[in-house]
Amino acid sequence: MLAWKMGCEKQGYFTLDEWRSGLKALRADTINKLKKAFPELVQEVTRPSNFQDFYPYAFRYCLTEDKKKCIEIPVACELLNLVLGLQFRPQVDKLVNYLKINFPSLDNYDSDLAWPLILDNFVEWLRENKS
Repeated sequence: MLAWKMGCEKQGYFTLDEWRSGLKALRADTINKLKKAFPELVQEVTRPSNFQDFYPYAFRYCLTEDKKKCIEIPVACELLNLVLGLQFRPQVDKLVNYLKINFPSLDNYDSDLAWPLILDNFVEWLRENKS
């Protein structure tokens, strides 16, 4: 979140200009003010208008090599955990329970129905790796 606020381009590095502009945006000229800015930064990121900017930034920020188009699964899991936190946990839990009840073996799952593509891909992957 701090890297997003500072407009950092490279993971793990803050240029002097990024650092200065970020601290100015946070109105933090002391360590104590920087500490106090973090809860406000979390709230700022979770606003829908800012989240639409933050989430793609966080993904690009995790791309550690030039021209890389995907991030490793463990990195993606950590990113989602950090970015989404527990915000969507109830919905995910309900979806998992729904799938367990209605598609225990995935035999009657119909990808032609109005399921999100990511779920269709996941079911396809499960079927391929079932053995």
